[in-house]
Amino acid sequence: MKYFIKTFGCQMNVSDSERLATFLEKNNYTESSLISEADLVIFNTCGIKQTAENRAYSMINNLRKAELKIKNQKTKNIVMTGCLAHRADVQKRMQKKVDLFTEIKNFEKDFEKISKNSILDNRDYLSTIPKHSNNFQAYVPIMTGCNNFCTYCVVPYARGREVSRPAEEILSEIEKLVANGYKNIILLGQNVNSYLDHKTNFPKLLKKINAISGKFWIQFISSHPKDMDDELIATVTKLKKVCEWIHLPMQAGNDEILQKMNRKYTAKHYLGRIRKIKAEFKKNKPATLFSISSDIIVGFPTESKAQFLDSAEVMEKSKFDMVFFGQFSPRPGTVAWKLKDDVTQEEKTWRENFLNEILKKTTLVNNNKYIGKVLEVLIEKEKDGHYFGKTRTQKNVKIKNTKKDLIGKFVKAKITKANIWNLEATI
Repeated sequence: MKYFIKTFGCQMNVSDSERLATFLEKNNYTESSLISEADLVIFNTCGIKQTAENRAYSMINNLRKAELKIKNQKTKNIVMTGCLAHRADVQKRMQKKVDLFTEIKNFEKDFEKISKNSILDNRDYLSTIPKHSNNFQAYVPIMTGCNNFCTYCVVPYARGREVSRPAEEILSEIEKLVANGYKNIILLGQNVNSYLDHKTNFPKLLKKINAISGKFWIQFISSHPKDMDDELIATVTKLKKVCEWIHLPMQAGNDEILQKMNRKYTAKHYLGRIRKIKAEFKKNKPATLFSISSDIIVGFPTESKAQFLDSAEVMEKSKFDMVFFGQFSPRPGTVAWKLKDDVTQEEKTWRENFLNEILKKTTLVNNNKYIGKVLEVLIEKEKDGHYFGKTRTQKNVKIKNTKKDLIGKFVKAKITKANIWNLEATI
């Protein structure tokens, strides 16, 4: 029996799919590189945007059409998990196309409903050792779910309330990864800041991971500004293995819109956290470059042009290294679903482009600081005579290929040129 997993969306979904792969292979499935040859196809869906949702529908419909055209019968088991699987409207729409709808946390238990064999390994999916996509970078979920209930977000409904993994389990997984040569450990959670296992909070967890022997980086996503306290900032900016990069989603720069989003902080508080992060990096790692990235939603219901320009002002003051923009997309089941989506598509696109122009300027200024620096780069891939990798600050680096077999290795690279979205270097 062969399986194929199609993953949509964020790093957490990628991590979930890696764990599903291990579960399936323990139960006598082998991975297929072609969806057409698989007996079991799993769609690990993302419901953050309508476009991602539509892609999932399209792929499932096309798969069933192709199957019936060739064999005139259903021969594949199709499973939908991830953000869309719990929604009644999705289940009704796709009930004749999908054989099993299951939330990711219930996958291993629910899979028995369509499996022809008894399940050999059935446990909490976070405890399953994943089948990693490479041998140098690993996603390690430390928690799942969310208690924040931002009005635009489906995560609390799709994944439930926050559940933190036992610290010892996380440490054991990372120790094994490092012993096997993994260089970059990326901690995942909808809100890693609120991690808590008995007396081990997130700063204490970082310290324990930092104490593991070996040469490796520690990164984490994502953080919530209301929980980015002084203890966490001090910890992140002091630990040697924790990378000099913080992703801190802003979402909006206007207090009224932030309140409607249920974000539980103000623009003043957010800017205060940015100033604190920068000050602590400069104090604790004075000779080291650092970077801050963010997420911003444009066109939230009732957001006026003036309120939108508040986001632009916060961007200009924060001088981000990267921002991931999202045009507001109403999500069924959320509080914002009930609000009138009253900002036009044209206006949302204009606003995103406006903010992107600010980002280009600040990013280029920040990147110019790297010219002439010799930095550690983790090589991720090779293409067209060049290596591509990242710095500890999450900067993309392009390096001319002058040596062989560097993928998955640390190299020292001298930055020779700064572009808006990447750096160029020589080994």
